[in-house]
Amino acid sequence: MTADDAITIKVVSSASDVGKTAWDNLANAGSNFTLEYPYNPFLSYDFYNSLESSGSADRHSGWLAQHLVMEQAGEVTGLLPCYLKNHSQGEYVFDHGWADAFERAGGNYYPKLQAAVPFTPASGRRLLVGNGPDTKRRKLMLAGGLQQVCEQLEVSSAHITFMEEEEWTLLGQQGYLRRNDQQFHWLNDNFSDFDDFLGRLSSRKRKNIRKERSAALVGNDITIEWLSGDQLTEEVWNTFYQFYMDTGSRKWGQPYLTRSFYSQIGETMAKDIVLIMAKRAGRYVAGAINFVGSHTLYGRHWGCIEDHPFLHFEICYYQAIDYAIQHGLARVEAGAQGSHKLARGYMPQITYSAHFITHVDFRRAVEDYLEREREAVAMENEAIARHGPFKKGNTP
Repeated sequence: MTADDAITIKVVSSASDVGKTAWDNLANAGSNFTLEYPYNPFLSYDFYNSLESSGSADRHSGWLAQHLVMEQAGEVTGLLPCYLKNHSQGEYVFDHGWADAFERAGGNYYPKLQAAVPFTPASGRRLLVGNGPDTKRRKLMLAGGLQQVCEQLEVSSAHITFMEEEEWTLLGQQGYLRRNDQQFHWLNDNFSDFDDFLGRLSSRKRKNIRKERSAALVGNDITIEWLSGDQLTEEVWNTFYQFYMDTGSRKWGQPYLTRSFYSQIGETMAKDIVLIMAKRAGRYVAGAINFVGSHTLYGRHWGCIEDHPFLHFEICYYQAIDYAIQHGLARVEAGAQGSHKLARGYMPQITYSAHFITHVDFRRAVEDYLEREREAVAMENEAIARHGPFKKGNTP
């Protein structure tokens, strides 16, 4: 290897410092996407840049970009989106207990490094090196680079969340601690339509879903619209933002996303978005935002200005299944947690995160805890799956 071929890793303070072409070449290269290498809208430059430039994920909100960029011979060959954080909000992999324990022992848990998609509990690749040769080596270099940045900044820890299992296993070899959690996803077993899906469920679950759908729509005189592309007007975003603010203010106290964020994704990602909107008496009263990948529909958040029985289930779960079947998508990821999704056809799935902790004794204590936690998550996942809504032998 010549001096010109040397690989370097640097830290930049925004997605715009990397640039759209270089970013997307690593995050979502090519057009022949497969289940092993799918298009993921959350990995795109447009999504990260919209979060950062809209003020949703920036220094003032506690998400200071510290993206790791690998370069060789003047070309960007690797990328690890990362943020320096002084809190644990908007992550969905909870480490508040770790922070409390470390600070009670006299340490400073914050700031920390968080390699993630802000406010987005959707799994995907995190060590972005494209799909070419030498991928394992370059992924390990990025992971090692994150450890070095963690130590150079003298922060307590670095966390890579909602990663793929292959990366998770690889990072275990790099000294990262490994953690599991659980989500509920709907899997498409080549269903021809929603009734075909219902036919695979037990009689009681099938009847309950039909009852809920009828009550949500017919009982409330509500119609559903799917909006995408040029249908995502500023007027529509104004309405949806009302829903988001109402639900966010009640559930979280302080919604994360700014109004500008929606305008920006509407301009740059309209083809990747479908709003599922409920209309009653000539106006929209509720809606959910979904992002469309090559194989997956990602449900994110919903909101309403009128409360109606079962409308949340209809918009967020049943309409998402309908959309996925009609568009030939392999799965629906409907966000974090929620065992109530099981009765509606969403099955438990393991999620993966990796953690590097600089303090030796604290790392040892967390490692012991995570070993027991992984066993508990695996046992719970198996137990819940046994009580799924599908007929015996019909689980996707």
